[in-house]
Amino acid sequence: MINLILCGGSGTRLWPLSRKHLPKQFVKIFDGESLFQKTVKRNMHLCDELFIISGENQYFLAVDQLEELDILKNKKVRFFLESEGRNTAPAIALSCFDMDPQETVLVCPSDHIVSDPDVYEQAVARAAELAEDENLVTFGISPSYPETGYGYIQAKGEDVRAFKEKPDAATAQKYLKSGDYLWNSGMFCFKSSTILKAMAKHAKDIFEASENAYNNRSIIGENQFKIKKKDMQSIPAESIDYAVMERTDNVKVVYGEFGWNDVGSFKSLFDLSERDIVNNAVLNLQTEKALEPVVINARNNLIINNKRQIAIIGEDNLVVVDTDDALLIANKSESQKVKEIVNQLKERGSELAEIHKTVIRPWGSYAILEEGPQYKIKKITVKAGKRLSLQKHFHRNEHWVVVSGTAKVTLDDEVFLLRQNESTFIKMGAEHRLENPGNIELVIIESQVGEYTGEDDIVRIEDDFKRNE
Repeated sequence: MINLILCGGSGTRLWPLSRKHLPKQFVKIFDGESLFQKTVKRNMHLCDELFIISGENQYFLAVDQLEELDILKNKKVRFFLESEGRNTAPAIALSCFDMDPQETVLVCPSDHIVSDPDVYEQAVARAAELAEDENLVTFGISPSYPETGYGYIQAKGEDVRAFKEKPDAATAQKYLKSGDYLWNSGMFCFKSSTILKAMAKHAKDIFEASENAYNNRSIIGENQFKIKKKDMQSIPAESIDYAVMERTDNVKVVYGEFGWNDVGSFKSLFDLSERDIVNNAVLNLQTEKALEPVVINARNNLIINNKRQIAIIGEDNLVVVDTDDALLIANKSESQKVKEIVNQLKERGSELAEIHKTVIRPWGSYAILEEGPQYKIKKITVKAGKRLSLQKHFHRNEHWVVVSGTAKVTLDDEVFLLRQNESTFIKMGAEHRLENPGNIELVIIESQVGEYTGEDDIVRIEDDFKRNE
Protein backbone atom coordinates (compact mmCIF):
# COMPACT_ATOMS: atom_id res chain seq x y z
CA MET A 1 0.00 0.00 0.00
CA ILE A 2 1.18 3.51 -0.88
CA ASN A 3 0.52 6.41 1.49
CA LEU A 4 -0.36 9.43 -0.66
CA ILE A 5 0.12 12.51 1.54
CA LEU A 6 -1.48 15.79 0.44
CA CYS A 7 0.66 18.71 1.56
CA GLY A 8 -1.08 21.56 -0.24
CA GLY A 9 -2.94 24.41 1.41
CA SER A 10 -1.74 27.42 3.37
CA GLY A 11 -3.78 27.07 6.58
CA THR A 12 -5.00 30.67 6.53
CA ARG A 13 -7.35 30.13 9.48
CA LEU A 14 -4.26 29.68 11.68
CA TRP A 15 -2.52 32.92 10.69
CA PRO A 16 -0.04 34.25 11.85
CA LEU A 17 1.16 30.83 12.98
CA SER A 18 0.58 29.41 9.49
CA ARG A 19 1.48 31.20 6.25
CA LYS A 20 1.88 30.32 2.59
CA HIS A 21 5.61 29.50 2.75
CA LEU A 22 5.39 27.74 6.14
CA PRO A 23 1.84 26.36 6.35
CA LYS A 24 0.39 24.74 9.46
CA GLN A 25 1.31 21.17 8.47
CA PHE A 26 5.03 22.05 8.77
CA VAL A 27 4.89 24.17 11.94
CA LYS A 28 6.42 22.29 14.89
CA ILE A 29 3.98 22.92 17.68
CA PHE A 30 3.06 19.40 18.85
CA ASP A 31 5.76 17.79 21.02
CA GLY A 32 8.45 19.34 18.83
CA GLU A 33 6.99 17.72 15.70
CA SER A 34 4.90 19.01 12.82
CA LEU A 35 1.54 17.61 11.71
CA PHE A 36 3.28 16.41 8.54
CA GLN A 37 5.81 14.44 10.57
CA LYS A 38 3.05 12.92 12.71
CA THR A 39 1.17 11.88 9.56
CA VAL A 40 4.27 10.18 8.18
CA LYS A 41 5.01 8.38 11.46
CA ARG A 42 1.53 6.92 11.95
CA ASN A 43 1.42 5.56 8.38
CA MET A 44 5.00 4.47 7.74
CA HIS A 45 4.57 0.98 9.22
CA LEU A 46 1.20 0.51 7.47
CA CYS A 47 2.46 1.40 3.99
CA ASP A 48 5.37 0.21 1.85
CA GLU A 49 5.99 3.60 0.25
CA LEU A 50 5.34 7.31 0.74
CA PHE A 51 4.12 9.46 -2.14
CA ILE A 52 4.12 13.14 -1.23
CA ILE A 53 2.30 15.87 -3.13
CA SER A 54 3.47 19.38 -2.33
CA GLY A 55 3.96 22.80 -3.82
CA GLU A 56 7.46 23.66 -4.97
CA ASN A 57 8.04 25.91 -1.95
CA GLN A 58 6.94 23.19 0.49
CA TYR A 59 8.99 20.38 -1.08
CA PHE A 60 12.17 21.40 0.73
CA LEU A 61 10.31 21.67 4.04
CA ALA A 62 9.06 18.11 3.53
CA VAL A 63 12.54 16.81 2.68
CA ASP A 64 14.10 18.48 5.74
CA GLN A 65 11.46 17.07 8.06
CA LEU A 66 11.71 13.58 6.55
CA GLU A 67 15.48 13.72 7.10
CA GLU A 68 14.86 14.57 10.76
CA LEU A 69 12.80 11.36 11.04
CA ASP A 70 15.50 9.41 9.16
CA ILE A 71 12.82 8.30 6.67
CA LEU A 72 14.66 8.84 3.38
CA LYS A 73 17.27 6.19 4.22
CA ASN A 74 14.78 3.48 5.14
CA LYS A 75 11.65 4.04 3.06
CA LYS A 76 10.98 4.65 -0.63
CA VAL A 77 9.62 8.16 -1.08
CA ARG A 78 8.22 9.69 -4.27
CA PHE A 79 7.43 13.37 -4.78
CA PHE A 80 4.99 15.10 -7.10
CA LEU A 81 5.58 18.85 -7.17
CA GLU A 82 2.57 20.99 -8.04
CA SER A 83 3.48 24.17 -9.89
CA GLU A 84 -0.04 25.34 -9.05
CA GLY A 85 -2.68 23.77 -6.82
CA ARG A 86 -5.82 22.53 -8.60
CA ASN A 87 -7.59 20.83 -5.68
CA THR A 88 -7.60 17.15 -4.75
CA ALA A 89 -9.05 15.47 -7.87
CA PRO A 90 -6.18 16.47 -10.22
CA ALA A 91 -3.60 15.86 -7.48
CA ILE A 92 -4.83 12.30 -6.92
CA ALA A 93 -5.19 11.56 -10.65
CA LEU A 94 -1.67 12.76 -11.49
CA SER A 95 -0.22 10.69 -8.65
CA CYS A 96 -2.11 7.55 -9.61
CA PHE A 97 -0.86 7.79 -13.20
CA ASP A 98 2.60 7.26 -11.68
CA MET A 99 1.59 4.05 -9.86
CA ASP A 100 0.99 0.41 -10.66
CA PRO A 101 -2.75 0.10 -11.49
CA GLN A 102 -3.24 -2.59 -8.84
CA GLU A 103 -1.57 -0.58 -6.07
CA THR A 104 -3.76 0.23 -3.06
CA VAL A 105 -3.58 3.91 -2.16
CA LEU A 106 -4.21 5.47 1.26
CA VAL A 107 -4.85 9.19 0.78
CA CYS A 108 -4.19 11.39 3.83
CA PRO A 109 -4.09 15.15 4.27
CA SER A 110 -0.89 16.16 6.06
CA ASP A 111 -2.54 18.38 8.69
CA HIS A 112 -4.63 15.93 10.74
CA ILE A 113 -4.20 14.58 14.25
CA VAL A 114 -5.05 11.00 15.26
CA SER A 115 -4.98 10.24 18.99
CA ASP A 116 -5.77 6.49 18.93
CA PRO A 117 -3.27 4.78 16.58
CA ASP A 118 -4.52 1.23 17.31
CA VAL A 119 -8.08 2.02 16.24
CA TYR A 120 -6.68 3.96 13.28
CA GLU A 121 -4.71 0.91 12.16
CA GLN A 122 -7.85 -1.23 12.32
CA ALA A 123 -9.78 1.32 10.26
CA VAL A 124 -7.07 1.44 7.59
CA ALA A 125 -7.00 -2.37 7.42
CA ARG A 126 -10.78 -2.47 6.88
CA ALA A 127 -10.56 0.25 4.22
CA ALA A 128 -7.87 -1.76 2.38
CA GLU A 129 -10.16 -4.84 2.41
CA LEU A 130 -13.03 -2.84 0.89
CA ALA A 131 -10.69 -1.29 -1.67
CA GLU A 132 -9.65 -4.79 -2.87
CA ASP A 133 -13.26 -5.30 -4.00
CA GLU A 134 -13.05 -2.28 -6.37
CA ASN A 135 -14.70 0.11 -3.90
CA LEU A 136 -13.81 3.75 -3.36
CA VAL A 137 -13.52 4.09 0.41
CA THR A 138 -13.84 7.22 2.51
CA PHE A 139 -13.37 7.66 6.25
CA GLY A 140 -16.23 9.21 8.22
CA ILE A 141 -15.96 10.69 11.71
CA SER A 142 -18.87 10.54 14.16
CA PRO A 143 -19.74 14.20 14.85
CA SER A 144 -19.49 15.37 18.43
CA TYR A 145 -21.01 18.81 17.81
CA PRO A 146 -22.75 20.64 14.91
CA GLU A 147 -19.62 21.73 13.00
CA THR A 148 -20.25 24.01 9.99
CA GLY A 149 -16.68 23.88 8.72
CA TYR A 150 -16.78 20.24 7.52
CA GLY A 151 -18.59 18.41 4.75
CA TYR A 152 -20.83 15.53 5.83
CA ILE A 153 -21.46 11.95 4.70
CA GLN A 154 -24.91 10.39 5.01
CA ALA A 155 -24.39 6.68 5.64
CA LYS A 156 -26.12 3.45 6.55
CA GLY A 157 -23.58 0.97 7.84
CA GLU A 158 -20.67 0.99 5.39
CA ASP A 159 -22.87 2.19 2.51
CA VAL A 160 -22.71 5.85 1.54
CA ARG A 161 -26.07 7.40 0.73
CA ALA A 162 -24.98 10.98 -0.02
CA PHE A 163 -22.26 13.58 0.39
CA LYS A 164 -23.28 16.96 1.77
CA GLU A 165 -21.49 20.28 1.46
CA LYS A 166 -20.58 22.35 4.52
CA PRO A 167 -23.93 23.16 6.16
CA ASP A 168 -25.27 26.20 7.96
CA ALA A 169 -25.70 25.98 11.73
CA ALA A 170 -29.33 24.82 11.63
CA THR A 171 -28.59 22.07 9.09
CA ALA A 172 -25.52 20.92 11.03
CA GLN A 173 -27.69 20.62 14.16
CA LYS A 174 -30.19 18.56 12.15
CA TYR A 175 -27.42 16.24 10.91
CA LEU A 176 -26.13 15.74 14.44
CA LYS A 177 -29.60 14.94 15.82
CA SER A 178 -30.44 12.42 13.08
CA GLY A 179 -27.46 10.17 13.79
CA ASP A 180 -27.13 9.29 10.09
CA TYR A 181 -24.36 11.73 9.26
CA LEU A 182 -20.59 11.65 9.65
CA TRP A 183 -17.97 14.33 9.21
CA ASN A 184 -16.10 13.93 5.94
CA SER A 185 -12.46 13.49 7.00
CA GLY A 186 -10.92 13.97 3.54
CA MET A 187 -9.15 10.58 3.85
CA PHE A 188 -9.65 7.88 1.20
CA CYS A 189 -8.53 4.40 0.22
CA PHE A 190 -8.81 2.73 -3.21
CA LYS A 191 -6.87 0.96 -5.89
CA SER A 192 -5.13 3.24 -8.34
CA SER A 193 -7.00 1.65 -11.24
CA THR A 194 -10.38 2.01 -9.48
CA ILE A 195 -10.13 5.77 -8.94
CA LEU A 196 -8.76 6.41 -12.43
CA LYS A 197 -11.55 4.33 -13.99
CA ALA A 198 -14.15 6.28 -11.99
CA MET A 199 -12.56 9.57 -12.96
CA ALA A 200 -12.51 8.64 -16.66
CA LYS A 201 -16.26 7.99 -16.39
CA HIS A 202 -17.46 10.78 -14.12
CA ALA A 203 -14.85 13.53 -14.60
CA LYS A 204 -13.57 12.95 -18.13
CA ASP A 205 -12.27 16.51 -18.52
CA ILE A 206 -10.08 16.18 -15.41
CA PHE A 207 -8.93 12.69 -16.38
CA GLU A 208 -7.88 13.66 -19.92
CA ALA A 209 -6.23 16.95 -18.93
CA SER A 210 -4.38 15.21 -16.09
CA GLU A 211 -3.23 12.37 -18.35
CA ASN A 212 -1.91 14.86 -20.90
CA ALA A 213 -0.15 16.86 -18.16
CA TYR A 214 1.40 13.71 -16.72
CA ASN A 215 2.68 12.59 -20.13
CA ASN A 216 4.30 16.01 -20.51
CA ARG A 217 5.79 16.02 -17.00
CA SER A 218 9.32 17.08 -16.08
CA ILE A 219 11.43 14.38 -14.43
CA ILE A 220 13.46 16.30 -11.85
CA GLY A 221 15.31 13.44 -10.22
CA GLU A 222 14.91 9.88 -9.07
CA ASN A 223 11.35 9.34 -7.79
CA GLN A 224 10.44 12.98 -8.38
CA PHE A 225 8.41 14.71 -11.08
CA LYS A 226 6.83 18.09 -11.72
CA ILE A 227 3.92 19.21 -13.89
CA LYS A 228 4.52 22.27 -16.06
CA LYS A 229 2.52 25.28 -14.93
CA LYS A 230 0.64 25.74 -18.21
CA ASP A 231 -0.38 22.06 -18.14
CA MET A 232 -1.45 22.33 -14.51
CA GLN A 233 -3.57 25.39 -15.28
CA SER A 234 -5.36 23.46 -18.05
CA ILE A 235 -6.80 20.96 -15.53
CA PRO A 236 -10.20 21.85 -14.01
CA ALA A 237 -9.86 22.53 -10.27
CA GLU A 238 -12.24 20.25 -8.37
CA SER A 239 -12.25 18.20 -5.19
CA ILE A 240 -12.22 14.42 -5.43
CA ASP A 241 -15.54 14.41 -3.52
CA TYR A 242 -17.34 16.51 -6.11
CA ALA A 243 -15.59 15.13 -9.19
CA VAL A 244 -15.97 11.43 -8.38
CA MET A 245 -17.20 10.34 -4.95
CA GLU A 246 -20.59 12.07 -5.17
CA ARG A 247 -21.26 10.65 -8.66
CA THR A 248 -20.50 6.96 -8.35
CA ASP A 249 -22.24 4.10 -6.57
CA ASN A 250 -19.25 1.98 -5.47
CA VAL A 251 -18.43 4.13 -2.43
CA LYS A 252 -18.04 2.71 1.06
CA VAL A 253 -17.35 4.42 4.37
CA VAL A 254 -15.24 3.27 7.31
CA TYR A 255 -16.12 4.80 10.67
CA GLY A 256 -13.11 6.61 12.08
CA GLU A 257 -13.39 6.42 15.85
CA PHE A 258 -9.69 7.11 16.29
CA GLY A 259 -9.59 10.58 17.85
CA TRP A 260 -9.49 12.57 14.61
CA ASN A 261 -9.01 16.34 14.35
CA ASP A 262 -8.12 18.32 11.25
CA VAL A 263 -6.59 21.24 13.24
CA GLY A 264 -8.39 23.67 10.96
CA SER A 265 -8.92 26.48 13.46
CA PHE A 266 -7.65 27.87 16.74
CA LYS A 267 -10.66 26.28 18.44
CA SER A 268 -9.52 22.82 17.32
CA LEU A 269 -5.96 23.67 18.41
CA PHE A 270 -7.33 24.64 21.84
CA ASP A 271 -9.31 21.39 22.06
CA LEU A 272 -6.12 19.39 21.43
CA SER A 273 -3.99 21.22 23.99
CA GLU A 274 -3.37 20.50 27.66
CA ARG A 275 -5.01 23.07 29.94
CA ASP A 276 -4.46 24.36 33.45
CA ILE A 277 -6.94 24.39 36.32
CA VAL A 278 -8.78 27.43 34.91
CA ASN A 279 -8.80 25.97 31.37
CA ASN A 280 -6.07 28.10 29.82
CA ALA A 281 -3.87 26.42 27.18
CA VAL A 282 -0.30 27.59 26.52
CA LEU A 283 1.78 26.51 23.52
CA ASN A 284 5.37 27.66 23.07
CA LEU A 285 6.93 28.40 19.68
CA GLN A 286 10.34 29.00 21.28
CA THR A 287 10.76 26.21 23.79
CA GLU A 288 14.05 27.56 25.17
CA LYS A 289 13.35 31.29 25.11
CA ALA A 290 9.60 31.57 25.68
CA LEU A 291 8.53 33.32 28.87
CA GLU A 292 5.67 31.84 30.86
CA PRO A 293 2.55 34.05 30.42
CA VAL A 294 1.27 35.99 33.42
CA VAL A 295 -2.46 35.27 33.69
CA ILE A 296 -4.65 36.94 36.34
CA ASN A 297 -8.38 36.27 36.66
CA ALA A 298 -8.56 34.95 33.09
CA ARG A 299 -9.75 31.57 31.85
CA ASN A 300 -10.49 29.50 28.71
CA ASN A 301 -7.76 31.26 26.72
CA LEU A 302 -5.40 29.85 24.08
CA ILE A 303 -1.98 31.52 24.32
CA ILE A 304 0.69 30.77 21.73
CA ASN A 305 3.88 32.11 23.18
CA ASN A 306 7.05 33.27 21.45
CA LYS A 307 9.85 35.46 22.85
CA ARG A 308 7.96 38.35 24.42
CA GLN A 309 6.27 38.39 27.81
CA ILE A 310 2.49 38.00 27.50
CA ALA A 311 0.18 39.09 30.32
CA ILE A 312 -3.62 38.75 30.43
CA ILE A 313 -5.91 40.20 33.10
CA GLY A 314 -9.65 39.60 33.37
CA GLU A 315 -10.23 38.28 29.86
CA ASP A 316 -11.86 34.96 28.93
CA ASN A 317 -12.11 32.94 25.71
CA LEU A 318 -9.29 34.71 23.88
CA VAL A 319 -6.85 33.49 21.27
CA VAL A 320 -3.48 35.26 21.62
CA VAL A 321 -0.79 34.36 19.07
CA ASP A 322 2.58 36.08 19.31
CA THR A 323 5.08 35.70 16.45
CA ASP A 324 8.20 37.68 15.52
CA ASP A 325 6.32 40.06 13.21
CA ALA A 326 2.60 39.79 13.98
CA LEU A 327 0.29 39.59 17.00
CA LEU A 328 -3.23 38.13 16.80
CA ILE A 329 -5.84 38.76 19.50
CA ALA A 330 -9.26 37.24 18.82
CA ASN A 331 -12.32 35.97 20.59
CA LYS A 332 -12.18 32.18 20.36
CA SER A 333 -15.74 32.03 19.02
CA GLU A 334 -14.73 34.37 16.15
CA SER A 335 -11.43 32.67 15.31
CA GLN A 336 -12.80 31.09 12.09
CA LYS A 337 -12.74 34.62 10.65
CA VAL A 338 -8.92 34.82 10.75
CA LYS A 339 -8.98 34.03 7.03
CA GLU A 340 -10.54 37.46 6.47
CA ILE A 341 -7.46 39.09 8.01
CA VAL A 342 -5.27 37.22 5.53
CA ASN A 343 -7.45 38.43 2.65
CA GLN A 344 -7.11 42.04 3.81
CA LEU A 345 -3.33 41.70 4.11
CA LYS A 346 -3.18 40.35 0.57
CA GLU A 347 -5.25 43.29 -0.67
CA ARG A 348 -2.70 45.62 0.94
CA GLY A 349 0.17 43.77 -0.74
CA SER A 350 1.63 42.77 2.64
CA GLU A 351 4.18 39.94 2.75
CA LEU A 352 2.85 39.02 6.21
CA ALA A 353 0.22 36.85 4.53
CA GLU A 354 2.87 34.64 2.94
CA ILE A 355 6.15 34.60 4.86
CA HIS A 356 7.45 34.65 8.42
CA LYS A 357 10.51 36.62 9.47
CA THR A 358 12.46 33.38 9.17
CA VAL A 359 11.97 31.77 5.76
CA ILE A 360 13.06 28.24 4.84
CA ARG A 361 14.78 27.86 1.49
CA PRO A 362 16.19 24.73 -0.22
CA TRP A 363 19.73 25.93 0.48
CA GLY A 364 19.09 26.95 4.11
CA SER A 365 17.14 29.88 5.54
CA TYR A 366 17.05 33.63 6.03
CA ALA A 367 15.68 35.77 8.86
CA ILE A 368 14.72 39.43 8.48
CA LEU A 369 16.39 41.27 11.37
CA GLU A 370 15.23 44.77 10.51
CA GLU A 371 13.66 46.62 7.61
CA GLY A 372 12.42 50.08 6.77
CA PRO A 373 12.02 52.42 3.80
CA GLN A 374 14.69 51.53 1.23
CA TYR A 375 16.62 49.07 3.42
CA LYS A 376 16.47 45.52 4.82
CA ILE A 377 18.91 43.56 7.01
CA LYS A 378 18.94 39.74 6.90
CA LYS A 379 20.72 36.88 8.59
CA ILE A 380 21.36 34.23 5.91
CA THR A 381 22.27 30.64 6.80
CA VAL A 382 23.53 28.30 4.05
CA LYS A 383 23.78 24.54 4.59
CA ALA A 384 27.11 22.77 4.02
CA GLY A 385 27.65 22.09 0.32
CA LYS A 386 24.65 24.18 -0.81
CA ARG A 387 24.51 27.35 -2.89
CA LEU A 388 21.97 29.98 -3.83
CA SER A 389 20.98 30.62 -7.43
CA LEU A 390 23.13 32.72 -9.75
CA GLN A 391 21.02 35.88 -9.72
CA LYS A 392 20.77 39.62 -10.05
CA HIS A 393 18.60 42.46 -8.73
CA PHE A 394 17.37 45.61 -10.45
CA HIS A 395 16.44 47.78 -7.46
CA ARG A 396 18.96 47.19 -4.67
CA ASN A 397 22.62 46.94 -3.71
CA GLU A 398 23.80 44.36 -1.16
CA HIS A 399 26.62 44.22 1.37
CA TRP A 400 27.63 40.80 2.75
CA VAL A 401 29.56 40.21 6.00
CA VAL A 402 30.57 36.67 7.00
CA VAL A 403 29.72 35.81 10.62
CA SER A 404 30.86 32.18 10.59
CA GLY A 405 31.97 29.58 8.08
CA THR A 406 33.50 30.20 4.65
CA ALA A 407 31.68 31.83 1.73
CA LYS A 408 32.46 31.20 -1.92
CA VAL A 409 31.29 34.27 -3.85
CA THR A 410 30.67 34.59 -7.58
CA LEU A 411 30.52 38.24 -8.67
CA ASP A 412 30.18 38.66 -12.43
CA ASP A 413 33.37 37.00 -13.81
CA GLU A 414 35.19 36.85 -10.46
CA VAL A 415 35.12 33.98 -7.92
CA PHE A 416 36.66 34.39 -4.44
CA LEU A 417 36.45 33.20 -0.81
CA LEU A 418 35.36 35.18 2.25
CA ARG A 419 35.98 34.12 5.83
CA GLN A 420 34.80 35.36 9.23
CA ASN A 421 34.54 39.16 9.47
CA GLU A 422 35.35 39.63 5.77
CA SER A 423 32.88 41.34 3.44
CA THR A 424 31.97 42.22 -0.12
CA PHE A 425 29.68 44.61 -1.99
CA ILE A 426 27.16 43.48 -4.62
CA LYS A 427 26.29 46.29 -6.98
CA MET A 428 22.78 46.61 -8.41
CA GLY A 429 22.49 44.57 -11.62
CA ALA A 430 25.61 42.46 -10.98
CA GLU A 431 25.33 38.70 -11.44
CA HIS A 432 26.19 37.01 -8.16
CA ARG A 433 26.00 33.78 -6.20
CA LEU A 434 26.64 32.76 -2.58
CA GLU A 435 27.93 29.24 -1.88
CA ASN A 436 29.01 27.26 1.17
CA PRO A 437 31.98 25.05 0.17
CA GLY A 438 32.66 23.96 3.75
CA ASN A 439 31.41 21.29 6.14
CA ILE A 440 29.75 23.61 8.65
CA GLU A 441 26.92 26.11 8.22
CA LEU A 442 27.74 29.45 6.63
CA VAL A 443 26.18 32.50 8.31
CA ILE A 444 26.29 35.98 6.79
CA ILE A 445 24.61 39.30 7.45
CA GLU A 446 23.18 40.86 4.31
CA SER A 447 22.36 44.58 4.19
CA GLN A 448 20.12 45.62 1.31
CA VAL A 449 19.76 49.27 0.25
CA GLY A 450 17.65 50.44 -2.67
CA GLU A 451 14.38 51.87 -3.88
CA TYR A 452 12.71 48.46 -3.54
CA THR A 453 13.74 45.49 -1.37
CA GLY A 454 10.87 43.07 -2.01
CA GLU A 455 11.61 39.36 -2.37
CA ASP A 456 10.34 39.37 -5.96
CA ASP A 457 13.19 41.64 -7.13
CA ILE A 458 15.19 38.66 -8.36
CA VAL A 459 16.20 37.23 -11.71
CA ARG A 460 17.48 33.66 -11.42
CA ILE A 461 20.01 32.89 -14.14
CA GLU A 462 21.02 29.42 -12.91
CA ASP A 463 19.39 27.47 -10.08
CA ASP A 464 20.30 24.07 -8.65
CA PHE A 465 16.72 23.63 -7.49
CA LYS A 466 15.10 24.52 -10.86
CA ARG A 467 12.84 27.18 -9.37
CA ASN A 468 12.95 29.25 -12.56
CA GLU A 469 11.37 26.51 -14.71
